[in-house]
Amino acid sequence: MANAPVQRMSQLMAKTLRDDPADAEVLSHKLLVRAGYVRRTAAGIWSWLPLGKKVLSNVERIVREEMDAVGAQEVSLPALLPREPYEATGRWDEYGAELFRLQDRKGGDYLLGPTHEEIFTLLVKDQCSSYKDLPVILYQIQTKFRDEARPRAGILRGREFLMKDSYSFDTEDEGLAHSYALHRQAYQRIFERLGLDYRICAATAGAMGGSKSEEFLAPAEAGEDTFADCPNCDFAANTEAVYQEVKPVDGSAVPAAEDIPTPDTPTIETLAASLGVPASATLKNLLVKVDGEIVAVGVPGDREVDMDKVEAHFAPAAVELVTETDFAARPDLVRGYVGPQGLDKVTYIADPRVAPGTAWITGANQEGLHAKNVVAGRDFEVSEYVDVVVVQDGDPCPKCGTGLTLDRAIEIGHIFQLGRKYADALKLDVLGQNGKPVRVTMGSYGIGVSRAVAALAEQTADDKGLCWPAEVAPADVHVVAAGKALQTELALEVSDKLSAAGLRVLVDDRAGVSPGVKFTDAELIGVPKILVAGRRAAEGVLELKDRRTGEREELTVEQAVAALTS
Repeated sequence: MANAPVQRMSQLMAKTLRDDPADAEVLSHKLLVRAGYVRRTAAGIWSWLPLGKKVLSNVERIVREEMDAVGAQEVSLPALLPREPYEATGRWDEYGAELFRLQDRKGGDYLLGPTHEEIFTLLVKDQCSSYKDLPVILYQIQTKFRDEARPRAGILRGREFLMKDSYSFDTEDEGLAHSYALHRQAYQRIFERLGLDYRICAATAGAMGGSKSEEFLAPAEAGEDTFADCPNCDFAANTEAVYQEVKPVDGSAVPAAEDIPTPDTPTIETLAASLGVPASATLKNLLVKVDGEIVAVGVPGDREVDMDKVEAHFAPAAVELVTETDFAARPDLVRGYVGPQGLDKVTYIADPRVAPGTAWITGANQEGLHAKNVVAGRDFEVSEYVDVVVVQDGDPCPKCGTGLTLDRAIEIGHIFQLGRKYADALKLDVLGQNGKPVRVTMGSYGIGVSRAVAALAEQTADDKGLCWPAEVAPADVHVVAAGKALQTELALEVSDKLSAAGLRVLVDDRAGVSPGVKFTDAELIGVPKILVAGRRAAEGVLELKDRRTGEREELTVEQAVAALTS
C-alpha cells in the first residue's frame, strides 16, 4: 500500500478559531469547531471538514474491522424508505414526531431511516429460505435521521448522524444468545481500541422492542444519560432500568384507616408541613392517561415519578398527564386529594416501595381531607408493581444492597435481543430441518459512530484542546515549522521521511503565521505526537513532544524517525 501523502496545513481546508462558538454548550462542541473538524450547516446538521473526516473514518475502520472479525457481512441499504414496512410493525406511529416523513410527487409516503430493523428483515426474507442460510449477521455504516425537538451539544445530539447498525438472524433462541454474545464482545474490543472509558449497563428496549437490552455508556459530564453504578459489585444500569423488588412487611398492627382534616394541603410539601411528618410517610398518586384510560401511579411522597419508566412500561401505548378537562369529567377524582382507597374505574399501579403491609398518609378523595393508616393490600389493592421512581444517589443496589452512585454518560452503543417482534410483523420464516416453517429470531445492535467522536473528545480533551488516542487521530505526528526558512526546510524533510516510513503526517508549513499560533493550534488539534523544527533546526535537531503527557525530548531527524516508527 502506498504511503499517505504529507498533509500540509498551508493547503488544508481547516481554520482554527480562538473563541468558542456562541451556541456551544459542551466541550466537544467547542473544541471540534475551534480546531476545524466540523462546521454547523443547520440546527442538528453538521459538515465534516478534512481533519474531522479522517477521525470519523478511523472510527469507521475500527468498527468495520471488528464486525468483520465476528463474521458479519457489510451491506448498504437506502436511507429513503417506504412507509409500509414501518406501518406493519407499528413504528410509523410509535416513533411520533422524531420520524422524518415525506411524500414523493405521486403522494406516496416515505421516511428517512432512523434505524433499519424492518428493511433488514425484508432483505433476509427475500434472500434466505432455509435454515441452511442461517445464522447470518448483516451490518451497515450509514447516516440516520431523527427529528430531534432540541438538537444540541454539537454532534452529540443531531438530527443527522452516522451509525453502525447490525442485525442477527437465527432459527433458535440459543443462536440469538450466541449472536448477542458475539456483538457484546466485539463492542468491547471496539471501544477499547477507540480508547474510550465505558460501562456496560442494563437498559430498557424502548421503541425497539425485544427482551434483553444493554447500553454501552461513556462517562462524561456532557452525557444526557444517567446511569447507576454499584461500588461494591458489578451492577451497572441506566437509571431507567434500575428496578427494586417488592418486599412485603407485616402491617397487621396498623390501626384502622381514618380521615383527617387537612385544609389547604394540595401538595406533598404542604401536607407534610401541616402534619409534621416527613414526605416519605405520605403516598403521592399521579394520574396519567394510557391510550385515553386513566391510570393512577403511586409512589412515596419524597420521590419523583420517572415518566420515562412509566412510558417504557406501557409502550407502545401513548402516555400523557391528565388535564383539567379530565378532572372535570371525573368529579370523583379530586386534584391534590386523590387516594388509592375506593378509586373507581381507575387502574392503580405502584412503585415496589409501596409494598403490601406498608402504611401511608394519602388523599381521602375529598377536598381538604386526607387519610392516615392506609395500608397497601388491606385498604387498597395494587394492580401491578412497577419501579417508576427517579433513582437517587444512595438507593440500594438491586444486586447487593450497597448504595448506588449516579453518573452522567454518553450512550455510544446499544444491543438488543429483539426476538420475533419484527419477524412476526413481517412474517419472516425459513424452512426448518423437519421441512416445516420456522419463525426467525433477531438481534439488533447499534454503535453511534459520529457520537463516538464526540465522546472521545469529551473524555480525552484537556485545557489546551483535543487529545486524540493514536488509532483515531487524524495523523500520527504533527510536525511544526517554527517559521524561518531553515526550520520549514527541516520540517518538510523530516515529514517526507516519516511518511516514507509509513506514518500519517500533518505538517504546519504555513508562512506568515507566528510560532505561538502554530504551537497553540498543534495543542488544539490534538495529534498524539508533536515534532517541532525550532531553535536548533540549524543543527538538525528537533523537539518531540507527547501531546498527552507533555514529555519532551530533543532528537536528530534519524532519531525522531526511529522513535516515531518504533
